Amino acid sequence: MSADSHADRILILDFGSQYTQLIARRIRESGVYCEIHPFRMSAEAVAAWRPAGIVLSGGPSSVLDTDSPRLDPRILDLGIPVLGICYGLQLLAQMLGGLVERAEAREYGRALVKLEREDPLLADLPGGVERVVWMSHGDRVLRLPPGFVVLGTSESSPFAAVRHADRSIWGLQFHPEVVHTEGGSRLLENFVHGVCRCERSWSMETFIAESVARVQAQVGPGRVICGISGGVDSSVAAALVHRAVGDQLTCLFVDHGLLRQGEREDVERMLAEGLGIRLVTIDARERFLDALHGVVDPERKRRIIGRLFIEVFEAEAARLGGADFLVQGTLYPDVIESVSVRGPSATIKTHHNVGGLPEEMRLQLVEPLRELFKDEVREVGRRLGLSERMVGRHPFPGPGLAIRVIGEVTEERLTKLRRADAILIEEIRREGLYDHIWQAFAVYLPIASVGVMGDERTYEHAIALRCVTSTDAMTADWARLPHALLATVSSRITNEVKGVNRVVYDVSSKPPATIEWE
Repeated sequence: MSADSHADRILILDFGSQYTQLIARRIRESGVYCEIHPFRMSAEAVAAWRPAGIVLSGGPSSVLDTDSPRLDPRILDLGIPVLGICYGLQLLAQMLGGLVERAEAREYGRALVKLEREDPLLADLPGGVERVVWMSHGDRVLRLPPGFVVLGTSESSPFAAVRHADRSIWGLQFHPEVVHTEGGSRLLENFVHGVCRCERSWSMETFIAESVARVQAQVGPGRVICGISGGVDSSVAAALVHRAVGDQLTCLFVDHGLLRQGEREDVERMLAEGLGIRLVTIDARERFLDALHGVVDPERKRRIIGRLFIEVFEAEAARLGGADFLVQGTLYPDVIESVSVRGPSATIKTHHNVGGLPEEMRLQLVEPLRELFKDEVREVGRRLGLSERMVGRHPFPGPGLAIRVIGEVTEERLTKLRRADAILIEEIRREGLYDHIWQAFAVYLPIASVGVMGDERTYEHAIALRCVTSTDAMTADWARLPHALLATVSSRITNEVKGVNRVVYDVSSKPPATIEWE
């Protein structure tokens, strides 16, 4: 769906902050569509995009560095309201004639901001004139540019909130998008609705209606195939396209040998029996495992799997009489993580459904969920009539268990991992915690360690457990599972999975780690 289909929209220019995606989530939660674009966007491109407002994100760089990311200065002359956050504020101050300096000490974490002046940006914030906010910066504004006034101060930041007296330009030293900032969501709503005059036009109902129309226009009378991976994204994408084109859609479920325990049967039951979607299951286990033989690098795994998916799709489409379009469950975080702010050198990882496709492909892509975050996808699924068990499933990567087997993928390792993963999920469901965890899975580690079983020395492999909480997968924290539950899972795995004598629990957050290990 192009931006032109949204009457009111906000443009977020990304300077590399780990919180940029949270800005987008908060704005969408207020009922307004927004998109994230790299800071390099020209004034002509911004004007053509026609945003009602512009947000400049934070970022890890310093405006004092010669190679720090910059903004096309002509954007500020377009007459579009601008809100600079953290680095965005410092950049505005420097560009417009103020002075920025290195802070004596990096300010990170909670701070107390006092509101000094009434302003539309600060209208109707809960609480009094003082509030807790979240700071994360190493530079600070020493002198404001001409024409700016102070809206809020903190002990370490005399210009914690500012605006231009005559132009629609605001700046915040703190991050309103994070939950630690009191009234932060309301502040962003004030910018979007009060300052930019946006209507609440973004909802899942309008998204479904617009997506159905767009898919119908794109596909016409053509035949469509959809690759089903067993995860929420591809299932919702299939249901949405099925609503648009009905029996023109055939779903192809590739059993690539990298599925979780019982997954093939679950998917066949949910889609074919539950939704009445035409489903063809392809047994390609041997082909995928042969292609992955000896492959250790995770990027190579993803690209091999992405290439084979397309080859299998195209071959099966030809066997069925031909197809013109391929549906994929690409999400907005997939797009963001596969396109770095500064260039390909900083890309986090290649998603098989974004960067793993061959350059020449006969099928045209249909990606109806490309604008959505994960929680939005789940809501679309519910509104399309998918069962709660389906839409509530934990995310499962397209490359499947191949990226949860660290190192070479073998049938023996997959068998061990499947059983360990099933044990973890069984016990989490038994405790009633499944729906409170964003993602839970096991990882096979090709690391042997000494153990003792039945009074005998063992030298066997380890399983890592990864359970995280999140709202959109852009940031995540490790889940604090009860120790008794972890003990039960560990005991069952070491007793029931032959060749495993050690279980470890991953307590890393994202960032700095990612959710998946590869």
